[in-house]
Amino acid sequence: MIASGDPGADRLHPSTSMSKKTPDIRLRNNPTLRRLWEVLRPYSTQLTIAMVGMVVVGGFNALQAYMVQPLLDEIFYKKDARLLNLLPLALLLVFFVKGIFYFVYSYLLERVGQSIIRDLRNRIYAHIHELSLTYFHKTPTGELISRIMNDVNLLQGAVSHALIRLLRDLFSVLGLLGVIFYMDWRLAFISLIFLPMAAIPIVLFGKKFRRLSTNYQTRMGDATSQLHETIAGIRIVKAFCTEDYEKRRFAGKLQTIMDILMSDAKYRCLGHPMVELMGGVGMALIIWFGGMQVLQGNSTPGTFMAFLTALIMLYEPVKGVTRINATIQQGMAAATRIFELLDVQPDICEQENAAALPAFHKAIVFDDVSFHYEGNPPVLHNLHLELRWGEVLALVGPSGSGKTTLSNLVPRFYDVSSGAIRIDGLDIRTVQLHSLRQQLAMVTQQTILFNDSVRNNIAYGRSSANEEDIRQAARAAYALEFIEALPQGFDTIIGESGVRLSGGQQQRISIARALLKNAPILILDEATSSLDTESEREVQKALDNLMHNRTTLVIAHRLSTIKHAHRIAVLKNGYLVEEGSHEELLALGGEYSSLYHLQFAE
Repeated sequence: MIASGDPGADRLHPSTSMSKKTPDIRLRNNPTLRRLWEVLRPYSTQLTIAMVGMVVVGGFNALQAYMVQPLLDEIFYKKDARLLNLLPLALLLVFFVKGIFYFVYSYLLERVGQSIIRDLRNRIYAHIHELSLTYFHKTPTGELISRIMNDVNLLQGAVSHALIRLLRDLFSVLGLLGVIFYMDWRLAFISLIFLPMAAIPIVLFGKKFRRLSTNYQTRMGDATSQLHETIAGIRIVKAFCTEDYEKRRFAGKLQTIMDILMSDAKYRCLGHPMVELMGGVGMALIIWFGGMQVLQGNSTPGTFMAFLTALIMLYEPVKGVTRINATIQQGMAAATRIFELLDVQPDICEQENAAALPAFHKAIVFDDVSFHYEGNPPVLHNLHLELRWGEVLALVGPSGSGKTTLSNLVPRFYDVSSGAIRIDGLDIRTVQLHSLRQQLAMVTQQTILFNDSVRNNIAYGRSSANEEDIRQAARAAYALEFIEALPQGFDTIIGESGVRLSGGQQQRISIARALLKNAPILILDEATSSLDTESEREVQKALDNLMHNRTTLVIAHRLSTIKHAHRIAVLKNGYLVEEGSHEELLALGGEYSSLYHLQFAE
C-alpha cells in the first residue's frame, strides 16, 4: 500500500513517535497540542536554530528602543557630536544584523511549516488508502478532499504564519520588558497592570473562534461534496434540467459559509479595538505619571521617551496576538479534525505475523459463509460453494440476491460475518492482504479508469511492464486497433473515468489492464451488462482471452453470456438455491429456468 513508501508517515505514526514525556502540563492535558508537538518533533533542530534567531531579533528590538535615550539625552540635550557620528552607524549595524537573523528564523519556520503540511498530507492520503470500503460508503468524497486540502491549509496558516508571529512577538516582549524595567521599574509595574488585560479578548473569543472554525470546515466539506457530485454527474444534472436547483443549493451552502466567516470577522474585528482601548488607558496613565517624574526632575526626557518607545513597541506584539488568535484557533480546529481522521481504524486488518498466500493451484471454498452490512439484515446466508482451479463459476440471480457482495468477499473488501473463505485450504483472513490481492484481477460493470494515458491505465498495478507487454495485452483485449487510431496512440490522455472513450473501449482498456496483471483468479462483475450488442460482442471476445487458463468467478445479468460456464450458482435473497451446468439447470425447471425464459421472452 502507499503508506509503506512514505517515510514521513513512518516517523509521524503515533505508535513509533509518541513519547511518554511531554513538554509541559498544557500538552499533557491537551491531546491535540501533544500530537502537534509530536508532528513538530522531527524538525526540533531547525526550530531550535529559528528560536535562537528570534531571541537575537527580540534583543535587537529592545536595543532599538533603548537607543532613544542617548539620542535625546546625550545628543540633543548635551550636544555630544562624537556620539551623533557613532549612533547612526550603530543603528545601521543593528538593522543589518537583525535583518540577517530575521531572514534565518523566518525562512526556517516557513520551511518547517511547509514540511509539516507535506508530511500530514502524505500521512492522511496514505491512511485513507488503508481504510476499508465501509468507511468510503459512509463518508462523502468531497468531505475527504476537504480534510486533505482545506483543513490542512488552515493548519498551515497556524503553523507557518501564526507560529512565526507568536514566537517572534514572545521574544520581543521579553526583551522589551527588560528595557522598561531597566529604565523605570515604577512605570514598568504600572504598565504591567494593563498588559494582562489584553488577554481578555483572547480568552473571551478563543472558544468562539474554535467553534466557528469547526463549523466552517464542516460546511466547506458539504460544499466540496456537492461540487464533486454535480461535476461528476453533470450529464444527469443537464438531462433532468436541474441546473437552477443545483445553483440554488450551492448558493445556499456558500451563504452559510459566508455567515460563519462574517461571525468570525465580527469577533476578530472587535478584539483589536478592545485591546487598543485598554492599551490607550494604560498609555495615558503612564504619560501622565512619567511626565510628572520628568517635570519633578526624577527622570530625564531621554529615559522617559526611551521607556515610552519600548512600551509602544511592547503593546504592538500583544495586539498582534489578538489578531492571530483566530488563525491559531482555526488551526487547532483543523488539527482536531485531521487527527480524528487519522484515528479511524480500518475494519479489514492483517493478523500479526500473517503469512504470504502461496500461488493458487487448488480451489476457493466458501465455507458456510454469511454476511451482513453494518446495521442491516443479512445479505448472504450459510452459503457453501467451491470454485476449483481453472473453472468458470457463474453467479446469477435477481438484483439484491448477494452476487456482488459475494465477489467482494474474495479480495477481502469486506470480511465474512460468519463462516470462512479458504484458498487452497488457507482462511484468507490469516494471509497477507497484498499477497491475496496480487493473485486477483477484477473487471467490473462500472469501469474505473484514470485521467492519464492509455499506456499508464493498462500498466496500472504493473509499472515494470515494457512496451511489448502493454501492446500484447491491448491486442488480446481487442483494443490495439482503436488505441492506435487515437490522436497520440498509447500516449493519449483519456480524461476523467475515460470520458473520451466509448463504453466498449473503456471496458476493453479495463480488460487489457487485467490481462497485463496476469493474476490466476479473475472476478468479472457484470462486465458487459451496460454495453450495446456490437460492443458486447467485441468485449466478450476480449473476455474469452482473459478467462483462458484462469479461475473465474462471473457475475452475469445476461444469461446468454454464461451458458458455457462450467457451473452456474443461482442465488435468491442471499441463499444458494440451485447449482449446476446450463443444461442441468434448464432441465431442472427451477429458478434458473424461470430467469432464462423470462429474459429471452423479453
